[in-house]
Amino acid sequence: MDITLRVDGTPSAPALLLRPWADGDIEPLIEAFRDPALRRGASGPLETPEEVREWLELQRRGWVNGERLGFAVHEDHPGPGEGRLVGSVALKGAGSGRESAEVGYWTAARARGRGVAPRALEALTGWAFDTFATDGLESIRLLHQVDNLASCRVAEKARYEFREILPALPPSFPRDGHVHVRQAGGPARTAATGKG
Repeated sequence: MDITLRVDGTPSAPALLLRPWADGDIEPLIEAFRDPALRRGASGPLETPEEVREWLELQRRGWVNGERLGFAVHEDHPGPGEGRLVGSVALKGAGSGRESAEVGYWTAARARGRGVAPRALEALTGWAFDTFATDGLESIRLLHQVDNLASCRVAEKARYEFREILPALPPSFPRDGHVHVRQAGGPARTAATGKG
């Protein structure tokens, strides 16, 4: 699937480009995962080109089977080539007959505090509801550990409402968490365009 989403810039932040992960993302991923905070929340290390290639293959398979639609988030700029990698967003479990899906995301250390995650999440959410509405998608869940205050703020900015506390499920979810939900049909806040 050839999907590209663009998010307009703001007075304080550049436009964003969201597209499926590609081989050209190997070095930027290794650089992003040097951040200890990012590694703590990751499911595995991405320290070598081999580890990243395996991860990229999982991303490709996710697009083929529809279970995980992952997007690299880059700063968009005029001219040839892409801007630097600033994050990731993913839609998990959307598809035929499914009423609910889940989103995940991370932001590279150098881009935190600039609205990357909520803007990218808003674009992904709008695209997901537009794309999967006829398949029955009605809501999208966002989960984060209860002590991750930054993710709570991202959820609020992207209009995901807090619903409940999720008990810890070690080892993959070692602490209690928050469940936030976004329902289909909400008004769009962030301008995003896509092709696919």
